Amino acid sequence: MTQKVLGNLAQGLVFIVSAPAGTGKTTLTRMLTTEFDCVEESVSCTTRRPRIGEIPGVDYHFLTQQEFDQKVTEDDFLEHAEVFGFCYGTSRQYVKDAQDLGKHVVLVIDTQGAMILKDQGFQAVFIFISPPSIEELKQRLINRNTEDVKTIEKRLSWAEGEMKMSSKYDYVIINQDLDTAYQVLRSIVIAEEHRQINVHV
Repeated sequence: MTQKVLGNLAQGLVFIVSAPAGTGKTTLTRMLTTEFDCVEESVSCTTRRPRIGEIPGVDYHFLTQQEFDQKVTEDDFLEHAEVFGFCYGTSRQYVKDAQDLGKHVVLVIDTQGAMILKDQGFQAVFIFISPPSIEELKQRLINRNTEDVKTIEKRLSWAEGEMKMSSKYDYVIINQDLDTAYQVLRSIVIAEEHRQINVHV
């Protein structure tokens, strides 16, 4: 079998990507899934309403609070957390099924969910995407134009706490330039797969 740059494992890996809102984590993840068929983004469930332009089943699975609570009761989530008054969760079965197909799965989740999995000893590569500065992040959130000033200030306060958690991650990527940040992320994913190949030789 010809070795590929990525996609050589029978059992896929899990990559957990966290970052403050507006840092570019979703954009970077989508760049990865576009380039490599063997990489999939896990679509989280959430109780918040869709933002303009968001597509159900692509950006999030949008659930009612009752539907979300039912999934919690049935232990459907690998992890779940409440952020800004809304609940978010990762489907346990989706991740397992994708890995069994040899797909690498990227979980784009907040630091709460990531640390829950880390504390449980969940096998994953933890990657934190950091903005160049809080001021730069503030400007990006303003330019995004999806939230009011009060919400932006709340997000910035939350972001400072998240950035303090970055030392608990395996890798930290500073997204000052999107193309450079992507090359770093791409390199990490490729290197981690080949590290696994080496482990099993």
